[in-house]
Amino acid sequence: MPDLLLELFCEEIPARMQAGAADSLKKLVTDALVERGLLYEGAKAFVTPRRLALAVHGLPASQPDTHEERKGPRVGAPQAAIDGFLKASGLASIDQAKIESDPKKGEFYVAHLHRHGRPTPEVIAEIVPAIIRAFPWPKSMRWGTGSLRWVRPLQSIVCTFGPETEEPEVVPFEIDGLRSGDVTRGHRFLSSGAIRVRRLDDWMTKLEAAFVVVDRERRKDIILADARDLALAHGLELVEDAGLLDEISGLVEWPVVLIGAFDEGFLDVPDEVIRATIRANQKCFVLNDPKTGRLANRFILVSNLAAKDGGDAIVAGNGRVIRARLSDAKFFWDTDKKTNATVPLADRLAKFQNVTFHEKLGSQFARIERIAALAKTLAPLVGADPALAEQAALYAKADLRTEVVGEFPEVQGLMGKYYARLEGLPEEIALAAEEHYKPQGPADRVPVAPVSVAVALADKLDTLVGFWAIDEKPTGSKDPYALRRAALGLVRIVLDNGLRLKLSEFVEPDLLAFFADRLKVHLRESGARHDLVDAVFALEGQDDLLLVVKRVEALGRFLRTEDGKNLLAGTKRAANILRIEEKKDGVSYGGGVDITLLHEPEERALADAIAKAGPLIATALSAEDFEGAMGVMASLRAPVDAFFEKVTVNAEDKALRANRLALLADIRAITRQVADFERIEG
Repeated sequence: MPDLLLELFCEEIPARMQAGAADSLKKLVTDALVERGLLYEGAKAFVTPRRLALAVHGLPASQPDTHEERKGPRVGAPQAAIDGFLKASGLASIDQAKIESDPKKGEFYVAHLHRHGRPTPEVIAEIVPAIIRAFPWPKSMRWGTGSLRWVRPLQSIVCTFGPETEEPEVVPFEIDGLRSGDVTRGHRFLSSGAIRVRRLDDWMTKLEAAFVVVDRERRKDIILADARDLALAHGLELVEDAGLLDEISGLVEWPVVLIGAFDEGFLDVPDEVIRATIRANQKCFVLNDPKTGRLANRFILVSNLAAKDGGDAIVAGNGRVIRARLSDAKFFWDTDKKTNATVPLADRLAKFQNVTFHEKLGSQFARIERIAALAKTLAPLVGADPALAEQAALYAKADLRTEVVGEFPEVQGLMGKYYARLEGLPEEIALAAEEHYKPQGPADRVPVAPVSVAVALADKLDTLVGFWAIDEKPTGSKDPYALRRAALGLVRIVLDNGLRLKLSEFVEPDLLAFFADRLKVHLRESGARHDLVDAVFALEGQDDLLLVVKRVEALGRFLRTEDGKNLLAGTKRAANILRIEEKKDGVSYGGGVDITLLHEPEERALADAIAKAGPLIATALSAEDFEGAMGVMASLRAPVDAFFEKVTVNAEDKALRANRLALLADIRAITRQVADFERIEG
């Protein structure tokens, strides 16, 4: 079957936009093809700094023929109705329609329409220009006198279609005077002249010969492998950085990995500052010396050129810039050390009175005081010393007023650790300064030191409570204050440290519901069912995240058993009957079964089982023995099944009916001790 090759060649695409653009191109083109009946076997997008491309494999040569039956007006209808039917159906005369009859509606016209599918190149020529014109770049530009907007000036378009065994054809179309063809270009500096391409394999092979690696993942593999090998050759270890690797792969079409050095005197600066400086300014990797456990005075850079001098001039140029930037970093570090020696960071807290945290939430100083008070309150709950937790919280934000953090905001907290050690403060305070921001993402570690945990929880709780109080909550995809991240971080701290924390003592009910949502996200990522979280949180007083998770886990295991599945079905059946009958009767059945009206052995057995199970479940739950509670719940499965099999709930006798509905209400009530089974799917 034929394949499609599409390449959009332009000036440099910003690295941060490349992955999203490749995904968008693939989705937009393949969706448009499928909508038009053109199913395909596979598709892959490619992106380099100068080109965005897509290969679609296994397309049919044309759209499938379609058959449509269109019902028209009745025979004898007004001429206007018949004319409208002919126009809509594309018929020249009513004689081309068939007459069919219906026992109720009589005779009416029917048009049987057969449409031949269009050739696939014709369809491609229609959809691709529209996609290019409406492409969702985060930022775009116009150039020259044309109307097309693109991320950077678009220079050429390759669009070919055809089977592997034949010469593919160019799919012809034009956008702002730019005509599609089968000609592309290679590397900006290492290649010259036009390159005629036919299909995907030909395109990739010829571009590689022209110093372009078109596959983004392969460029990343080349960079990482060569960087590791070069580091190893010098007895060092590459400090890997997935984000930097991703960015660099978007800056080069022909990656050439080189190594450079800087003055050893700069190693006096903390490793993290060196790394931040080199990463931010030159997009270079740093290297670790396994002998010392610290950074070496070397760096790895990735060039887009295979230079004739082996890259010496490129390394030297990068080295000069890195030396200048590290000189700045060392100056900031030395300045902070001198300042710290005379005025400890904690004594500079007063300066935060003039720093606004948020116009509705006061100064940064007021926020620090709130966090300190909250950390002191939380400390006994997490096994920390209250006085030390309070002191650590007062200190934790102090590095925000330092020279290094002013220049490199990404090392805030971390620098607080270094400055605390320079001042000779307890190690708990130093660690809390670094760790109170954590975890900042799913891959980030969770603090475990008690003082760090107290300050981290206080910091996140203050953020969430404050922004909830001024109604600055996340909406849709917008979360400018990273409140979802803060809540998820708190959830992870609580669960990973096995903390017993009653959140209702610190937050309002609507914020507690937000924590439930974040807990669902966290549990879903680890394979748990979100509906079980809903079912547990629906109960009164479920504000202890650790207990919620234990209850959810026990409930999940129970529902995977046959007893659990059948009891769930019976409970949902009882709830459905109650909902219908309570709405009809305008009353709520809340239990209170009259044992003298239990005529059938199955309803007596069920009432006895519920009466026996209720106290046992309550005792197990009060002891936080969720497995035990589920075991008692399992004993209800047989009597519930027997009841529904043998007993008619809606009996003609009103008293008997009401008593049986009350028995169903008892089923609902006893299961709600564990979870709201009505919220459980299945």
